[in-house]
Amino acid sequence: MEIEVRVEPNDQPLPKVTYRWDADTDILTATLHATAAGEGMSGAVEIEGSDGSWLVFDVTGGRITSVEVAVWPDVRKVAGLAPPADVIGARVTLPARRSQPGLASLEVDTQVSAMSDPAEHTFHFRIGAVRAVRHVQFAKDLALDVDERDRVAGVWLLNVPPFPAEP
Repeated sequence: MEIEVRVEPNDQPLPKVTYRWDADTDILTATLHATAAGEGMSGAVEIEGSDGSWLVFDVTGGRITSVEVAVWPDVRKVAGLAPPADVIGARVTLPARRSQPGLASLEVDTQVSAMSDPAEHTFHFRIGAVRAVRHVQFAKDLALDVDERDRVAGVWLLNVPPFPAEP
Protein backbone atom coordinates (compact mmCIF):
# COMPACT_ATOMS: atom_id res chain seq x y z
CA MET A 1 0.00 0.00 0.00
CA GLU A 2 1.24 3.50 -0.80
CA ILE A 3 0.64 6.86 0.83
CA GLU A 4 -1.06 9.21 -1.59
CA VAL A 5 -1.09 12.95 -1.00
CA ARG A 6 -2.71 15.97 -2.56
CA VAL A 7 -0.28 18.86 -3.12
CA GLU A 8 -1.87 22.30 -3.43
CA PRO A 9 -0.46 25.82 -3.71
CA ASN A 10 -0.02 27.60 -0.39
CA ASP A 11 0.06 31.37 -0.02
CA GLN A 12 0.15 31.24 3.81
CA PRO A 13 3.30 31.13 5.97
CA LEU A 14 4.53 27.60 6.59
CA PRO A 15 3.80 26.28 10.09
CA LYS A 16 6.67 26.26 12.58
CA VAL A 17 8.05 22.98 13.87
CA THR A 18 9.15 22.04 17.38
CA TYR A 19 11.50 19.06 17.70
CA ARG A 20 11.69 16.90 20.82
CA TRP A 21 14.11 14.05 21.46
CA ASP A 22 13.14 11.34 23.95
CA ALA A 23 16.50 10.50 25.52
CA ASP A 24 15.27 7.14 26.85
CA THR A 25 14.00 5.78 23.54
CA ASP A 26 15.99 7.81 20.94
CA ILE A 27 12.65 8.78 19.34
CA LEU A 28 12.49 12.15 17.60
CA THR A 29 9.14 13.95 17.31
CA ALA A 30 8.50 16.96 15.07
CA THR A 31 5.29 18.79 16.01
CA LEU A 32 3.74 21.35 13.68
CA HIS A 33 2.14 24.50 15.07
CA ALA A 34 -1.00 26.22 13.78
CA THR A 35 -1.96 23.63 11.20
CA ALA A 36 -5.48 24.29 10.01
CA ALA A 37 -7.50 21.12 9.50
CA GLY A 38 -8.71 20.41 6.02
CA GLU A 39 -10.65 17.59 4.51
CA GLY A 40 -9.12 14.15 4.57
CA MET A 41 -8.22 11.31 6.85
CA SER A 42 -7.65 11.65 10.57
CA GLY A 43 -5.53 9.18 12.48
CA ALA A 44 -2.03 7.75 12.18
CA VAL A 45 -0.01 6.62 9.19
CA GLU A 46 2.75 4.20 10.23
CA ILE A 47 5.61 3.35 7.91
CA GLU A 48 7.72 0.40 9.05
CA GLY A 49 11.06 -0.47 7.52
CA SER A 50 12.48 -3.96 7.39
CA ASP A 51 15.47 -2.79 9.49
CA GLY A 52 13.29 -1.85 12.49
CA SER A 53 12.99 1.82 11.62
CA TRP A 54 9.61 3.48 11.59
CA LEU A 55 7.93 6.80 10.93
CA VAL A 56 4.50 7.82 12.18
CA PHE A 57 2.54 10.71 10.71
CA ASP A 58 -0.24 11.98 12.98
CA VAL A 59 -2.94 13.36 10.70
CA THR A 60 -5.95 15.53 11.51
CA GLY A 61 -8.43 16.49 8.82
CA GLY A 62 -5.96 15.37 6.17
CA ARG A 63 -3.10 17.54 7.49
CA ILE A 64 0.09 16.16 9.02
CA THR A 65 0.32 17.50 12.58
CA SER A 66 3.42 15.61 13.73
CA VAL A 67 6.08 13.21 12.53
CA GLU A 68 7.63 10.69 14.92
CA VAL A 69 10.80 8.84 13.97
CA ALA A 70 12.73 5.88 15.37
CA VAL A 71 15.63 4.20 13.61
CA TRP A 72 17.45 1.03 14.55
CA PRO A 73 20.25 0.46 13.61
CA ASP A 74 21.76 3.93 13.68
CA VAL A 75 21.20 6.39 10.87
CA ARG A 76 23.80 6.23 8.10
CA LYS A 77 25.85 9.47 8.01
CA VAL A 78 26.41 10.89 4.54
CA ALA A 79 29.01 13.65 4.16
CA GLY A 80 27.31 15.37 1.22
CA LEU A 81 23.72 15.21 2.47
CA ALA A 82 22.12 18.65 2.22
CA PRO A 83 18.51 19.81 2.17
CA PRO A 84 17.00 19.86 -1.31
CA ALA A 85 17.45 23.23 -3.00
CA ASP A 86 14.48 22.90 -5.33
CA VAL A 87 11.66 22.76 -2.75
CA ILE A 88 8.25 24.25 -3.37
CA GLY A 89 6.14 25.46 -0.47
CA ALA A 90 2.76 23.76 -0.57
CA ARG A 91 -0.21 22.53 1.41
CA VAL A 92 -0.18 18.75 1.68
CA THR A 93 -3.33 16.74 2.37
CA LEU A 94 -3.77 13.03 2.90
CA PRO A 95 -7.18 12.42 1.38
CA ALA A 96 -9.65 9.97 2.91
CA ARG A 97 -10.05 6.82 0.83
CA ARG A 98 -13.38 6.56 -0.92
CA SER A 99 -13.52 2.85 -0.13
CA GLN A 100 -12.69 3.45 3.57
CA PRO A 101 -13.85 6.98 4.53
CA GLY A 102 -13.79 6.26 8.29
CA LEU A 103 -10.25 4.87 8.24
CA ALA A 104 -8.41 6.00 11.39
CA SER A 105 -5.00 4.45 10.79
CA LEU A 106 -2.89 3.09 7.98
CA GLU A 107 0.16 0.86 8.26
CA VAL A 108 2.66 0.51 5.43
CA ASP A 109 5.50 -2.05 5.45
CA THR A 110 8.18 -1.04 2.97
CA GLN A 111 11.87 -0.38 2.57
CA VAL A 112 13.02 2.67 4.55
CA SER A 113 16.54 4.03 4.37
CA ALA A 114 17.61 6.64 6.90
CA MET A 115 20.53 9.00 6.52
CA SER A 116 21.77 12.23 8.05
CA ASP A 117 24.49 14.76 7.56
CA PRO A 118 27.51 14.20 9.88
CA ALA A 119 26.22 16.79 12.41
CA GLU A 120 22.75 15.18 12.43
CA HIS A 121 20.95 18.44 11.71
CA THR A 122 19.46 17.18 8.44
CA PHE A 123 17.75 13.79 8.19
CA HIS A 124 16.37 12.13 5.07
CA PHE A 125 14.19 9.04 5.09
CA ARG A 126 13.67 7.39 1.71
CA ILE A 127 10.48 5.37 1.56
CA GLY A 128 10.26 2.51 -0.93
CA ALA A 129 12.26 2.23 -4.13
CA VAL A 130 14.38 5.06 -5.51
CA ARG A 131 12.33 7.07 -8.01
CA ALA A 132 12.08 10.55 -9.50
CA VAL A 133 10.56 13.01 -6.99
CA ARG A 134 9.75 16.64 -6.41
CA HIS A 135 10.45 18.22 -3.03
CA VAL A 136 7.48 19.74 -1.23
CA GLN A 137 8.00 21.79 1.93
CA PHE A 138 4.85 21.70 4.07
CA ALA A 139 6.32 23.22 7.29
CA LYS A 140 9.32 25.40 8.16
CA ASP A 141 11.63 22.44 8.75
CA LEU A 142 9.78 19.52 7.11
CA ALA A 143 9.59 18.46 3.49
CA LEU A 144 8.33 15.45 1.57
CA ASP A 145 9.65 13.73 -1.52
CA VAL A 146 6.57 13.20 -3.71
CA ASP A 147 6.72 11.03 -6.83
CA GLU A 148 4.97 11.60 -10.16
CA ARG A 149 1.89 9.68 -8.97
CA ASP A 150 1.59 11.91 -5.85
CA ARG A 151 2.84 9.24 -3.45
CA VAL A 152 5.16 9.93 -0.53
CA ALA A 153 8.67 8.75 -1.40
CA GLY A 154 10.61 10.37 1.43
CA VAL A 155 10.69 12.77 4.36
CA TRP A 156 13.20 15.51 5.19
CA LEU A 157 13.70 16.80 8.75
CA LEU A 158 15.71 20.02 8.69
CA ASN A 159 17.45 22.01 11.43
CA VAL A 160 17.10 19.18 13.94
CA PRO A 161 18.54 20.03 17.37
CA PRO A 162 21.27 17.80 18.79
CA PHE A 163 20.40 14.69 20.73
CA PRO A 164 20.42 15.44 24.49
CA ALA A 165 23.82 14.98 26.08
CA GLU A 166 24.26 11.89 28.22
CA PRO A 167 24.60 12.68 31.96
